[in-house]
Amino acid sequence: MSSLKHVNPRVKDIRASSHSELTKRAEQITQEITQGALRPFKEVIDVSSGDFHRTGMKPLTFVRQVLCVCLYPELLENKDLPLDVRQRAQRLLQICDGGSLGSYTASAGMWRVRQSISEFISRRDAGVPSYAKDVFISIGSQKALMTIVKLISSVEGQTRTGVLTAVPCPHTLPSLLDDAGVTLEPYLLMEDQGWAVDLEELHRALKVARGRCNPRAVYISNPGNPTGHVQDRKSIQEVIRFAAAERLLLLVNEVYQDSVFGEGGEFISYKKVLFEMGDEFSEGVELVSFHSLSNACMGECGLRAGYMEFINLDPGVEHFISVLLDTDISVPVTGQLALDLMVNPPTPGDPSHDSYTKEVLLTRAILSQNAQRAQKFLDDLPGMSCQPVMAGIYLFPRLHLPSGIIEQAEELKVEADVLYCQWLLEEQGVLLGAGSQNGEAAGNHHLRFCVLVPPETLEDLLSRLRSFHLRLLGAIYDSEKSVEDAAILTS
Repeated sequence: MSSLKHVNPRVKDIRASSHSELTKRAEQITQEITQGALRPFKEVIDVSSGDFHRTGMKPLTFVRQVLCVCLYPELLENKDLPLDVRQRAQRLLQICDGGSLGSYTASAGMWRVRQSISEFISRRDAGVPSYAKDVFISIGSQKALMTIVKLISSVEGQTRTGVLTAVPCPHTLPSLLDDAGVTLEPYLLMEDQGWAVDLEELHRALKVARGRCNPRAVYISNPGNPTGHVQDRKSIQEVIRFAAAERLLLLVNEVYQDSVFGEGGEFISYKKVLFEMGDEFSEGVELVSFHSLSNACMGECGLRAGYMEFINLDPGVEHFISVLLDTDISVPVTGQLALDLMVNPPTPGDPSHDSYTKEVLLTRAILSQNAQRAQKFLDDLPGMSCQPVMAGIYLFPRLHLPSGIIEQAEELKVEADVLYCQWLLEEQGVLLGAGSQNGEAAGNHHLRFCVLVPPETLEDLLSRLRSFHLRLLGAIYDSEKSVEDAAILTS
C-alpha cells in the first residue's frame, strides 16, 4: 500500500501492485499467443513504460559500436568500423583497470567519466561551474534518488520524514519512498493549466504535511514525467524561492531534458536558474539533480546507469553519501562508459558525426510527430481529453468515464482506470498504464502511455484503442439507457 493512503483526501491512493499485475497478464497473453491461442490481435503492444527499445525504436549506432569494441577489443583492428569509434573505444579502455570492462570501479563511478559529466553540465549551463567531486554515478536515477531519500529519512529520529511530491508523479516513485521509510506528501499539478506547478498549491501541501510528518524536501520532475510539462524560468524561480524560504532540499528529476519539442518550450536546468538568482540562492539552496541513460535520445534503459549532481550540500553529507554508495558493488562498467558517450557525442568533423546527428534528429522527429498525432487523436475521442505535451515520452490523457464503469470498478474494488486498462488488454492486446498508479486528484481518471515508438506501432495502437473505447462507451451508454427506459415503464 502506498504512502498516499490516508494522507490527502484530494489524492487517490496508489496501489503499486496494479502495474505489475497488468504486466504479468500481458506476458501471459503473449505466451498464450505463442502457444497457438486465437486472439483478435497478433501481439501485445506494451507502451505502459518508457522502455522504447522494446517497442522497436533503434539504439544509436555510434554508442553500440563503441561498446562492442570495448567488450571485444580485437575489433580495434577492424578497419570496417569508423576511426572515431575505434579511437573512442581505445580511450575508454585506457580508463578501465586492466584495460578491461570486467574490472570493478569506484562505487561512486569512474573518475574520468565523472569529469566528462561535469564538463557536459558546464557546457549545458553556459559556464556555470560543475565539479567532478559533486557528481556521483548510480545504477539509474531511481537508485540515486533512493540513496538521497534514505539519507534524509535517517536523520529525524522518531518523526517520519516527508517529501513534497508533484502529483502525477513517476509510477515507481511512491513505492521507492515507501521503501525508504519516507512519506509522500502530494501537491497537485494544475491539469487545466497544462500541468503547471502552482505556488499556492505548494504552500497548501506544505501546511498539510507539517501536521503529519517532518517535510524535508521537494521532488519535482522537469520536464514532467508523466505529464510532459516544461517549467519556464519564472516557475523554476518560484520553486527555488519556496525551497529557500522553507529550508527544503530540492530533488529535481531532469531525465527528459533532451526531449523538449513543444512550440515555445525550452529546457532550463534548475542549477542554471539557481545561479542566475544571486548569491543568496546560489550559495544557500541545497539541490540534487538527476539524469540517466533512460532519456529519449539514448533510451539505454537496460544498461542501468545515471548520475546525480550535488549543489550546496555539506561536504560531510557528500562524504556520507560516498559511504552509502560504497556498500554497493559499482555501477556496471558498460553503463558508465555509455554515460561518457551520452555527454560526449561525436563532434563535427568526426567520421560518425553526421550519422549520429541524423539518428538523433530522427528520434526527436518521431517523438514530436507521435506526440502531436496521439494528442489530437485522443482529444477527438468522446469521453477523453489530453493536454498538449511539451516534452518527455509520455501522454497522460484524462478519461471521462460513464458512471456505469465507475460503479463496476467500485464493486470489484479496483480503480476505474485500472479496470479500463484490464479490459483494453484482454480485448485489444494494448497495455497502457493506469493514471492512478501515478497519483491523481480524487474523482479523476487518466491513462499513461509512451509515444516514442515506431509510427506504424503507434497507428496500430491508436486503431485498437479507438475500436475498444467506442465499443465500450457505446455498450455502457446503451445499458444505462435501457435501465432508464425500464424505470420509466415501471413508474
